[in-house]
Amino acid sequence: MLCDPKYCQQMRDRGDDPEKLGEIYADLINVAMSDIPSDMTITMHLCRGNYKSTFMGAGSYEAVQEILFNKINVHGYFMEYDDERSGGFEPLRLLPKGKQVVLGLVTTKSGALESKDDLKRRIETAAKYAPLDQLCISGQCGFASTEEGNTLTEDEQWAKLRMLVELAAEVWD
Repeated sequence: MLCDPKYCQQMRDRGDDPEKLGEIYADLINVAMSDIPSDMTITMHLCRGNYKSTFMGAGSYEAVQEILFNKINVHGYFMEYDDERSGGFEPLRLLPKGKQVVLGLVTTKSGALESKDDLKRRIETAAKYAPLDQLCISGQCGFASTEEGNTLTEDEQWAKLRMLVELAAEVWD
């Protein structure tokens, strides 16, 4: 929610400083994973809300790019990029070597199947900012983040998963 100007204003209105909150959250994440085993991989999902095919937050990742990529010590990021709410891929230019970004290009909010050609173009655009070998692809979020789920059928979910597997093989094999 630190990417969303509306939510940041709500934070300010209640007396919080979104800039300081980002630093505090980063410190808390780093402390929480400070003693993980050396063979453990930690990733984080940057969720913008996923309830009954709706969302809560919007805004470019540019608002948190420095903290996200240069302060938080996770190994990878699941980033929602299924529509214009997430802004462009420009923040990926700060992705450090050795970290991965899973591009959540496929929406889990509707059953409409994305065009593989459109998705390939979006991956190519993202690869202008971060090396392709540091990028992956997935759905933007889970298909059922709450018990109510989203407005798509099980068959539509399987079709999206099959397409993701095919697309990944075409782009990364």
